Amino acid sequence: MKKISLIGSTGSIGRQVVEVVKRYPSRYKIVAMTAYGNRALFEKQVAEIKPEAYALASEDGETALGLAELANADLVFNAASGFAGLEYSLKAVKAGKTLALANKETLVCAGDLIIPLAKSTGAEIIPVDSEHSAIWQCLDFDAEKPVRRLIITASGGAFGDRRYETLKNVTPEEALAHPTWKMGRKITVDSATLMNKGYEVIEAHCLYKTPYSAIETVIQPQSIIHSLVEFEDGAVMAQMSYPTMEIPVQLALSYPDRLDSSVKPMDFRKAFSLGFKPLVRENYPCYDLALKCGESGGVFPCVMNAADEVAVQAFLEGRIAFTDIFKVVDGVVQTAQGGKIRNFAHLTEVDESARRVAQKIIDRL
Repeated sequence: MKKISLIGSTGSIGRQVVEVVKRYPSRYKIVAMTAYGNRALFEKQVAEIKPEAYALASEDGETALGLAELANADLVFNAASGFAGLEYSLKAVKAGKTLALANKETLVCAGDLIIPLAKSTGAEIIPVDSEHSAIWQCLDFDAEKPVRRLIITASGGAFGDRRYETLKNVTPEEALAHPTWKMGRKITVDSATLMNKGYEVIEAHCLYKTPYSAIETVIQPQSIIHSLVEFEDGAVMAQMSYPTMEIPVQLALSYPDRLDSSVKPMDFRKAFSLGFKPLVRENYPCYDLALKCGESGGVFPCVMNAADEVAVQAFLEGRIAFTDIFKVVDGVVQTAQGGKIRNFAHLTEVDESARRVAQKIIDRL
């Protein structure tokens, strides 16, 4: 039986982990769990699952962090969102745990820390994002297999092909109306700006040791092809399914096995189309900014992430326009001092400083 420490149990991904464990109680057991807030749901989960250890991070942060290195856990599933989830990954990898990673900020902000640390401790990192899980599957679970290109797909978000200059007055409700996926509010807005896809390019660079020049993004509006891999001989492999996180979530637990799920089988007896569109980059300035930060390396991705978290929250609260998200993040990045990441404490200082600058820019808008 695989023993799991679940970080972020009350979020969208965390709840799906719980469902997989309930589906296969003889295979998996959640021995520890934590969430940041949502006390009512967390208490309900604890009563149902009966983990050996649990903590609400908003009330007992130190105990919650300790659950990422729990001795009897075989796998740490990090489903926490935001920069706050990064330290759990560091704790798990330092302890040599297998890390099922659904926290984007871990690699976006701290890839230079996490990847070498995992190599030194023997910790395995299993990708949970649908795009990175798709690539991992196409590589037959071998992240170091040589490739010619990685092609990451994007739906285009809530606004599709609309020109960037037409989006100034869109509302949070419009930005949250994703055409194919049901996700959290922050990631849905990041999908509309395509900042999220920029994050995924940075993650792919870290996970698969692929140069930025060999990673591309294309629009796949149906969200059925989750990513593609082109090999040296020109063959291209893709992973397909209807839009769902259940497959990558369950596979992160069952790997190398594949188990039955509740996902609706694709019906190839009915006609349907799979379209690809080139990414019109001028409509997504946040995407280009993310790539520039990734290529610059060091502290820049962390600066960008912190500014984006503040800017997206301000947009959702109606304090800035949709197009101001880019202005805020770009403004913070332009003022940032470069340099290598020294350690987690340094990264925290960078994050906090970038948030302060972002708030000042918002106050001036």
